[in-house]
Amino acid sequence: MRLQNKASIITGAGGGLGRAAAIKFVQEGAKLILVDLNGEALEQTVQAVKKFKPDAEVYTITADVTDEADVQKYVQLALDKFGRIDALFNNAGIEGPVTPLGDYDSAAFSKVIDINLKGIFLGLKHVINVMKEQKSGAIINTASSGGVIAAENFGAYVASKHGVVGLTRNAAVEYSKYGIHINAICPGPINTDMIKHASVKWFPENPQQYYDQITAGIPAGRLGEPEEVANLVAFLASDESAYVNGTAISIDGAMTIQ
Repeated sequence: MRLQNKASIITGAGGGLGRAAAIKFVQEGAKLILVDLNGEALEQTVQAVKKFKPDAEVYTITADVTDEADVQKYVQLALDKFGRIDALFNNAGIEGPVTPLGDYDSAAFSKVIDINLKGIFLGLKHVINVMKEQKSGAIINTASSGGVIAAENFGAYVASKHGVVGLTRNAAVEYSKYGIHINAICPGPINTDMIKHASVKWFPENPQQYYDQITAGIPAGRLGEPEEVANLVAFLASDESAYVNGTAISIDGAMTIQ
């Protein structure tokens, strides 16, 4: 198994990509610290993980990724339980309002930047220092297709995800010499609750219309599945990807190359 006994942290683990990654990581032999602001959602993820591996070593912590003290707590929990950190899936994030920039609320803009970019920075900052001493480790930051292209009415989200890509590249340049490989993933539309909620919001009488609109712009003709993203994350967390460093890897059914 690629992640056998790898001490791993997953933020945003309460659902979506985080939950799919948690399941994949334990299938690959990892030990987990699961982080989310929603404690109930975390417990649901633990239950999902235990269905696949009843004896999985999994710990949870409720934390705000924008609060440096909370970030230090989840890092310390990993050290207390495992003595090291081999992988961080730096995944927590939000979409934010769907609004033209000229109408965008300043407080809402700041919230998106804080969670999507500052949260990534704080995870990097505190986990990198542990990995630097170990002289090994893997960090995977969740960016988005919005980190490499524009998306109308998603100004704060796009700005934050472009920032994640830039931060990832800079971190890789600074810390590759310590045996740490740091990459970003750039998922396109993925079949998660976020998409489901958006479909009901925009087309309450016919949610399928939202799916049809999105998939019309994807050459693959469908949404991605969380498990497909989790497969990529597991590879990037493993020693097999040790020479893959500073990349922003699209996983979007060819959407961003048109």
